[in-house]
Amino acid sequence: MSDAADPAADGESVEAVDDAPLPDAPEDLLAATPEAAYLWGRVAADGSIAGDEVSVRVGDAEAAERVAALFGERDVDRAREVTEREYAHNTDVTRTSDEFVVAAQTPAARRAAAAFGLPADGDESGGYRFSALDDHRRQLLRGLVEGCGTVCYKSDANAVGISVVHDDEALLATVRAHLDAAPVDASYGDLNESSSGGYWFGVADDAGPALGEWLYEGSTESGLFAPQRRRKTRRSIERVRGDGTDADGGEP
Repeated sequence: MSDAADPAADGESVEAVDDAPLPDAPEDLLAATPEAAYLWGRVAADGSIAGDEVSVRVGDAEAAERVAALFGERDVDRAREVTEREYAHNTDVTRTSDEFVVAAQTPAARRAAAAFGLPADGDESGGYRFSALDDHRRQLLRGLVEGCGTVCYKSDANAVGISVVHDDEALLATVRAHLDAAPVDASYGDLNESSSGGYWFGVADDAGPALGEWLYEGSTESGLFAPQRRRKTRRSIERVRGDGTDADGGEP
């Protein structure tokens, strides 16, 4: 795809950009495409595979529609759930939120589990072999971070806080390997055990803005993003930058 114009240059707000068209469904869910990279990144981060069914948990209805669109004409359901989860860093704190589960029936589910090393049929850990998607690392990481990452504005440090949390240490090792290969500084700290029994690591404060900008560059044209998460990331970056800029080049 060709580069898209900078929306800020035309006076287009972040909210308006989030009205971007839904992503196109790939003909082959296992082909090395930006769409497949984003989808299976989200599945690895907060999804599951059982037989011919693949499920993806997302945080809001807008994100659910974008994930559902990637399955195209396949048999797709969207279920709204109210969940209560312990906060990863402090199990004394719980958060209640609306979430959506997008479930699709497709033979590609079994094939994806084998091809990409995704946990399936009750497995708790995977091998996560994403080398076939290296050319679409941005979209893969975007799906991974949206699925199991957190983003916030750290007022005390005037920094963008990006951390990645998951029960499977092997997945976090995969995320770190792809961050190492990213074309921007994406340095990060040590792996830590979370209070909830999983693991987490944080991206360095000074690397957060550049990584956030890179992750969402070109996402308007492709439609491969969770609108609520993208808004939060961009607003955090704008507060750090202090200039209100918002660039969005074309998705490669």
